[in-house]
Formats: sequence, structure tokens, C-alpha cells
Amino acid sequence: MQRALFSRSALLAQQAAAALDGPLAATSAPLMLRLDRSMSSVSIPPPACLLRPLEAPLRYLFGPGPSNVPPRILAAQGRPIIGHMHPEMYEIMNDIKRGIQYIFQTENNMTIAMSGSGHAAMECAVFNTVEPGESVLVGVNGIWGERVAEIAERMGANVHRMVKAPGGYFSNKEIEQAVEKHKPVLFFLTHGESSAGLCHPVDGIGDICRKHNCLFLVDTVASLGAAPICMDKQNIDILYTGSQKALNAPPGTAPISFNERACHKMFNRKTKPVSYLFDMTCLSNYWGCDGQPARLYHHTGPVSGFFALRESLAIVAEKGLEESWKKHKEVAAYLYRGLEDLGLKLFIPDMDLRLPSVTTIVIPEGYNWRELLAYIMKHHQMEMTGGLGPSMGMVMRIGLMGYNCEKTNADMALHALADALKNCKKSKA
Repeated sequence: MQRALFSRSALLAQQAAAALDGPLAATSAPLMLRLDRSMSSVSIPPPACLLRPLEAPLRYLFGPGPSNVPPRILAAQGRPIIGHMHPEMYEIMNDIKRGIQYIFQTENNMTIAMSGSGHAAMECAVFNTVEPGESVLVGVNGIWGERVAEIAERMGANVHRMVKAPGGYFSNKEIEQAVEKHKPVLFFLTHGESSAGLCHPVDGIGDICRKHNCLFLVDTVASLGAAPICMDKQNIDILYTGSQKALNAPPGTAPISFNERACHKMFNRKTKPVSYLFDMTCLSNYWGCDGQPARLYHHTGPVSGFFALRESLAIVAEKGLEESWKKHKEVAAYLYRGLEDLGLKLFIPDMDLRLPSVTTIVIPEGYNWRELLAYIMKHHQMEMTGGLGPSMGMVMRIGLMGYNCEKTNADMALHALADALKNCKKSKA
């Protein structure tokens, strides 16, 4: 029997027309023809790449992040989806809030997780607490200070930069002098500057900011869970981090917390924040932080991402925050000794200022750092990276954080580096 040559769209149009009776059928014929045309108008074929199964290599992510995700968190993220406004979802969000309060060591009610990476929290902090024309002071000793300064400038702030070379840090005296001079409403500092491998001292800076009626904003994306930070005790007004480093979760969620000083500033604005998505008036309701009886729709949160974040916070809670700090410090010290045994020079001379989660080494003399990293990726399926922003061409970076923070992984990284140094061509210069 010959197969009918009608297209599926033509057949549907024919069936629809046949279902109409009498005069209506005749008047609907042009409509059916237009329907047939519109349904047959696909001229771009399905991309061949999407007709193949997804492939993603298994790699050791020993760079500055993201880090490898443990099976337990992958399983949590793979659980069946529920609605983003279901009561069960709100309970999970409440769990996340309490977990963030624990890892931040804060009692702040205004504690949430942003739907986005650490940049989302970065922009949320600036957009909500700064208005156009206001003074902002930014400590720039790597890429993250540069990024915050640009964000603040884009929304119309009057930005003042304190600048140090990568690896440099600011004394409390320098900070207070700059605060007195520029009278900012906000001072930004990166606790864990992953582009240089620096863990910046924080003690006393919050007191300086309070003395001068300035909010203290701290970035802990690369340091949280790996190096001690206590939001309330250290008088930090706004603190944020990312999910994908020592917290073990995939990228895509970003915990952030505002204390009462920060809330008073952002909820007594003269102008609306420049971003609707990051408006804390709306987000505080979505997260049940505003005291209202009902949570209203604002945006669709990343349900699976929140599953993963909740599980990652549970792992930190079970093991203990202090134990996490201790383990990162011990594994980092083990890595330092191994790197020095290879004849490599650590970029941050003072061990107390080194970021435990991301170690930076000076590019070994005579080697092309890109060739070394490419060799390690090709022969060991292992990611290490070069510098970023101001530190590009100065350092190579090794990250052992969260799930990857093990001495066995440090040994693997050291073996890969030794192999690359042996087999990559070294210039005579």
C-alpha cells in the first residue's frame, strides 16, 4: 500500500477542516491554509550536534573553581523537580537560610541565596546599598576589586580605588585614612583573592567602617569554608560567597547576608535599585525574610541548584565548620612542602596570608606556563590555571577545596607538575 504523502501539518489542517460543518467549513478553508503554511515554515534543520548524546569528560578540577562535586550532592541535584513556590520548596529554602547563617557565623535575618553565581551576589550587594552619586571605596589587589569597582561605576557611583599589586594587602591604617578621605557609604574588600592566592586580614576593619558610618562588604567566594570568617564577630555588614568552591556544589547559587545596618541603608533608598531581579525588597519576600504572611512570585529560582546547595550546607554542618578550616589549612601546608621540594616558588611569601583553597606559584623560570598547563590537561586530565586579570602571566594556580581537599589529590597535582616540568621544553634564557 502506498504511504500517504501528506505532511503532518497538512494532515492536522485537513482533520481540523473536516471537523467543521456546513458553511463554516467553506469560510475556514483560508484559515486552514494559513495554519498549514505557518506549521510548515521551519527552514532551519535540527542541529546535528544535538542529535548525539551529551558527552562531558571526567576531569580533576584542581584549579580555582569550580571544584569536583561529590556524588551525594550530584544525587541531590538529580532529585525530581518540585514547584519553586511549593511549601516543600519553602522548607528547603528555610534550611538553606539556616545553613548560610551557620557557615557565615551570623544571626542576620536577611540571609538568602541568589539565583546566580558569585557575580549575582556581588551585584546584588552593590545595587541595593549604593545610589547614583554616592561614594564607594574599593580595595583592588586582584581581579575582584576591579570587578566591583566597574559594577559600582556602571550604576553611577563615585568610585575610589585603593590599589595594590597582586598579592599585596591593605593595612588597617591605610584603610582608615582612605575612608576618612573619601567618606564612602560602602567599602569593599576581597577576603579570598583567588587571582593572587591571598587571604586578606579582616579583623578591625568592620570597626573602622562603623566608626565612619560606612558599610563593610566582603567577598568570600574563594575562601568560605576554607579560611576562618565570622560575620557578626568581625562586624561585617554584607557578606557573600559562591556555591562552587569549598562548598562543593555546582555553580549557580550564591549565599549572601545583610545585617541591620545594611538593611537600614537599602530599605531607605531615595531611588529603586537598578536591577529588578536583584532588588532585595522583592527577594526578601521570596525568601520569607520580610515578615509578611505570604511569599509572592518574583522569579523562578533554580530548584535543582537549591537542592544541591542545601545538601552541600548539610555536609559542612555534619563535619563542622572548624574542621573544614583545619583540613584546608593542613592540606595546603602539605601542598606547599611538595611544591618547594620541586623547586617551585610560592607567590605569597607569608604563609599566614596564603589562601588555603587556592595556591599560587611563581611561573617557573624558562617555561611557558600555557605549555605546562596544556601538558597537564592532556596527559593527566587535570585542570590547573594561570593567573587572572592583574596576575595573568605572573602565577599558576592550584585549587584543592571542598571535596578535592585531600592529601592524595595534592600528591596527584604534584606528580602532574613534576611530569610537566620534566617533559615540557625549557628555554635556554
